[in-house]
Amino acid sequence: MSLGAEMAGIDVKLAVEKDHHAAATYAHNYPNTRLYIGDIANIDEKCLPKKENNTILFGGPPCQGFSTSNQRTRGSKNHSNWLFQEYIRIVRLWQPDWVVFENVKGIIETEKGIFVERIQNDLADSGYTTTHGVLCASDFGVPQVRSRFFLIGSSHGFNVDFPKPLMKDPVTVKEAISDLPKLDNGANYDFLPYPCKPRFQYARNMRNGDIGCSNHNVTRNAAYVIERYNHIPQGGNWEDIPESLMANYSDRKRCHTGIYHRLDADKPSVVIGNFRKNMLIHPTQDRGLSLREAARLQSFPDWYEFMGSIGFQQQQVGNAVPPLLAMSVFFILTRN
Repeated sequence: MSLGAEMAGIDVKLAVEKDHHAAATYAHNYPNTRLYIGDIANIDEKCLPKKENNTILFGGPPCQGFSTSNQRTRGSKNHSNWLFQEYIRIVRLWQPDWVVFENVKGIIETEKGIFVERIQNDLADSGYTTTHGVLCASDFGVPQVRSRFFLIGSSHGFNVDFPKPLMKDPVTVKEAISDLPKLDNGANYDFLPYPCKPRFQYARNMRNGDIGCSNHNVTRNAAYVIERYNHIPQGGNWEDIPESLMANYSDRKRCHTGIYHRLDADKPSVVIGNFRKNMLIHPTQDRGLSLREAARLQSFPDWYEFMGSIGFQQQQVGNAVPPLLAMSVFFILTRN
């Protein structure tokens, strides 16, 4: 969200991040932003930036408990689902002109919408007029079908209009990653030159000049997993794998449709999420997605570098709000 905010012309003064790996990535890419590494519960008035005109507080409280893929702890008894109260506490402490709250679409459906209702009521009690809705990233230039919930609050009584879709034709996987290097299973390169000139405008926009980029890391899968990949066509999934190669599954019919999904080059990507656990497959190569490919599909430009081991980098990319989607939301605020 910070990248999307900066792309919309917003100067980010302070960031709060509890995860040390994500914090390392943030510090690397935003050396001029003050970064507090720790629990937001420890933030008090002394930590907050000086109040100025047209201030914005933005964030995405933990969302795993609202995800439709999490049926085990999806509800009001999950402590993490109430951490939005810390967000509200900071709103009341700092009293920004605007608040932007992001989460998964499932927050609307969880417990019949009580969390969204509570957030709206808490913000209304704090003097904010709120508008909320669900936006799909592929409508805003992101090569991925990823829906996210946004709530915008104004302390000046503004009812904002949510951004309208920008794209008649969505950006495809081919447009996003076809200019990146060919890689092997388990590849691990800090930097590689670009192998060719970009054919598509999206790739041109993402490239780090004409030299090359970093984070060409691919999870190393076992040989039997790679053999499974070979049977899956673009757009296919585990159902295309011969049953004889799935013997270690007690009941393979219980597999989620997103498992072993090979991306279709001519369509936007499915949700990146935890692309290592879901074993998302490159459209033309028998391997998982590289970190840089997944970052491109999330609309991170190639200059943006991820820190930590491959697993932590993958988690950061999968958890992120697509910057181009965030930018479209923040542009609303800069026009009001």
